[in-house]
Amino acid sequence: MRSDTAAVRRFVAPAFLGLLLIGGWWLTARVSGVSAALLPHPGAVLVRLGELIGSGELWPYLRVTLVEALGGSALGVAVALPLAVLIHRSRWFSDAVQPFLGATQAIPAIALAPLLALWIGYGLWPVMVLCALMVFFPILIAAVLGLRGIDHAIIDAAHMDGAGGADLLFQVEAPLALPSVLAGLKNGFALSVTGAVVGEMVLGGQGLGTILTVQRDAVDTAGMFATILVLCALAATAYSLINLWERRSRIIDSLRRSSE
Repeated sequence: MRSDTAAVRRFVAPAFLGLLLIGGWWLTARVSGVSAALLPHPGAVLVRLGELIGSGELWPYLRVTLVEALGGSALGVAVALPLAVLIHRSRWFSDAVQPFLGATQAIPAIALAPLLALWIGYGLWPVMVLCALMVFFPILIAAVLGLRGIDHAIIDAAHMDGAGGADLLFQVEAPLALPSVLAGLKNGFALSVTGAVVGEMVLGGQGLGTILTVQRDAVDTAGMFATILVLCALAATAYSLINLWERRSRIIDSLRRSSE
């Protein structure tokens, strides 16, 4: 019964908030007297969104942005997870790299884009690398916290059973740290979508950032709002899927612990 209520709440609560936001947007656009070039009516945005979807103009650009975001996320995960294990296992390595990792977060992503253009060039790959740089830190921090948060009694019991090295990592630590890693990935993927759009605007490309640039130059505000809605839907869908995976991993983790 409680799980059914939670499932309904997870659907109703965001739907209700979304309706409130749309209602506030509609009311502001209707009574404020602001020009439609600055704040278009929700109906105009929906019409423009329907035009973009119906004409098929949107899909090739959406596919490119999705490839950049997913590829950047995969690259960020491939670097962040092994580094998290090293930080967790080696105190010397942890103390050596953590001050530098914190310093890198002071560098805005858009400032790295010109350097990537010089080093890699323009197009898909530098945008993907920019996405990876934005994804890297949230996943690294989440993975380190997940590994360090594992109960030492579980680790000691695994050692007593003969687990060590790779067996300890893949059979004990990784499953227990997975919810934390997924929490970092939720935030990381949203950042990778942002990185893809910023990268396309600075480094060139054929994604949704390119459409936004064209719409901005044409003062197509309704089109810009429609494209931003597509970006929000992309990030929200990925967030929801990872959130579902995270909840299931927590259920499996609790079942495993109750059976031990």
